[in-house]
Amino acid sequence: MGSPSEKEYREKLEKIKQKLDKKARDIKGQFEKLEKAKEMKHGTEREIAKMEEEIAKSKDLAPESKSRLRLEIDNLKSEARRRYSELEARITEAL
Repeated sequence: MGSPSEKEYREKLEKIKQKLDKKARDIKGQFEKLEKAKEMKHGTEREIAKMEEEIAKSKDLAPESKSRLRLEIDNLKSEARRRYSELEARITEAL
């Protein structure tokens, strides 16, 4: 049995190329997921900011209600940041 032929080497090279292509697609998919996570984060931040503005302008809400709502909003902001950071870490880890 002799050494591998040119055809065998080409087949091996083709397999390596296919693996490389698959990895590139996987990485692209991970970046797309990260972009979606960023969009989700920004969308949530905009919604929260809008609600904060509405609460601040509201004349019907008692000061205690506004205070409780602000506290809840702060908790929601922290939760959104935490979840985004977790998603980002998991996606980065996958790369």
